[in-house]
Amino acid sequence: MVAGRRRVVITGMGCITPLGVRVDELWNNLGIGASGVGLTTVFDASRFPTRISAEVRGWDITHEGQQERDWHFCGRHTKFAAGAALQAMRDAGLAGGLPGDPARLGVYLGSGEGQQDFDAFTSMMTAAIEGDTLDVAKFTKLGLETLHPLAEVEQEPNMPACHLAGLFNAHGPNLNCLTACAASSQAIGEAAELVRRGDADVMLSGGAHSMIHPFGVTGFNLLTALSTRNDEPTRASRPFDRDRDGFVLGEGAAMVVLEELEHARRRGATIHGELLGYGSTADAYRITDTHPEGRGAASCIRMALADAGLGPEAIGYINAHGTSTSVNDRVETLAIKTVFGERAYEIPVSSTKSMMGHLIAAAGATELIVCLLAIRDGLLPPTINYEEPDPDCDLDYVPNKAREATCNVALSNSFGFGGQNISLVVGRFAG
Repeated sequence: MVAGRRRVVITGMGCITPLGVRVDELWNNLGIGASGVGLTTVFDASRFPTRISAEVRGWDITHEGQQERDWHFCGRHTKFAAGAALQAMRDAGLAGGLPGDPARLGVYLGSGEGQQDFDAFTSMMTAAIEGDTLDVAKFTKLGLETLHPLAEVEQEPNMPACHLAGLFNAHGPNLNCLTACAASSQAIGEAAELVRRGDADVMLSGGAHSMIHPFGVTGFNLLTALSTRNDEPTRASRPFDRDRDGFVLGEGAAMVVLEELEHARRRGATIHGELLGYGSTADAYRITDTHPEGRGAASCIRMALADAGLGPEAIGYINAHGTSTSVNDRVETLAIKTVFGERAYEIPVSSTKSMMGHLIAAAGATELIVCLLAIRDGLLPPTINYEEPDPDCDLDYVPNKAREATCNVALSNSFGFGGQNISLVVGRFAG
């Protein structure tokens, strides 16, 4: 806590994930080490090297009191965003928006792009191919006849934030960043900065994404980033395990309400925790690889601790980025040891991606909520599927079973493609 700075607390939480479509449901399933991974059903993945994913199942926007027709042209991720946001704002006591000046309420998301209509695109391509040539004029004509303008607008990454502003009459700052796997953590960090410097009193922040579609899976398969353990879906995501072979693609949304402390006190809001520190760095190394010495990740963690005004000894739990890829897990382990020294071996570290897969842009916000719940309940979620120790990954990863432990301050790491690194420090609200 830095003296003289406006303090930022969390007064609302909401989520739509493969492991639960309510915060309490997600938390219960994490506590028992459940898995949300199964065979892909969103599209026919039978010919792909990876045929498994962590889908949001059995949920639709009507479960949050919305009419499906109002969201007809929106992608899965936008509906997830709306669902999580409605939960978070209800939790914060702000379901009707902010009383008073609506310009003091803003939205900052880390949300991905919308989904293309793959079937329509394929039909257009097929119909426009004559011999070995694509008739561009015919393809264009078919596109104008087939595609809907509203569906095309919904491809833009800023659209979820636009919809949320409308839902809650938020006239304040409205932004979206898309920094791959670090996006929603970066959004939360930047939203907190807006509150700290007085540009808003309340910010709705988080992220939403779904890349479980042919283009998304093709891209990650080409990068050899996805697990191909198709015969054992629930055992496929195995962060820090010696036999890990890639991450499992997930989807969903998570939202938090960030609020200036005195504003929250005046309206009698329930406070779930305090956002203490934010760090953001870039590796400036390679597009898909983190720096082998973890320089960006380590400096990011140090920056977040410095921003919080805390030393390494304050951290009681780390929710790791922990993707289950060979490079990420090794480098993140190295970065943690670089910052914390010998104490790194005393800090419990776990990856909840082992259970819910990788929600890409929505991952960081989801994992921040996990940190808040771990602090609240004194329960550290496990890293499941940890069976064979890797000599390069030699920390305490809370293997396979949740652990009771008192924790007052937690660190959440998000390290994205492109070398984007975000660390957030969250703590128990101390008054």
